[in-house]
Amino acid sequence: MSTPAIHYHTVPVGNQSIFYRESGTASPLVLTLLLLHGFPSSSHQFRNLIGLLGPDFHIIAPDLPGFGFSSHPNHTDFAYTFDNLANVIDNFTQVLKLDKYALYVFDYGAPVGFRIAMTHPERVVAIISQNAARCN
Repeated sequence: MSTPAIHYHTVPVGNQSIFYRESGTASPLVLTLLLLHGFPSSSHQFRNLIGLLGPDFHIIAPDLPGFGFSSHPNHTDFAYTFDNLANVIDNFTQVLKLDKYALYVFDYGAPVGFRIAMTHPERVVAIISQNAARCN
């Protein structure tokens, strides 16, 4: 099986512009994996993993606000809290119409993903955690 291409997109989410990498086929028959990166990084950290998982899954890997190619709002205009980052990424999943997905969380992405899972347990079908810590 050939490796699917990685596509690069940017979508408006509220006042933010969220960049993301996408691979695989979006289909009700294919599980979507939402990859949330660590600090100080971006979805670029998943570039090799996306290629490995793309043939079997629909992959979505956003850059959190303030990272990579997403918006970098001034700290006086945007609260860089895990609650707020989770709210933006939750809204991002709604913009993309992701109804069911598994979370792959790494480092800084873990508290973001865990908050989304607590808010919408009906959407999150699994959590894959790598090097994650609980943060208040």
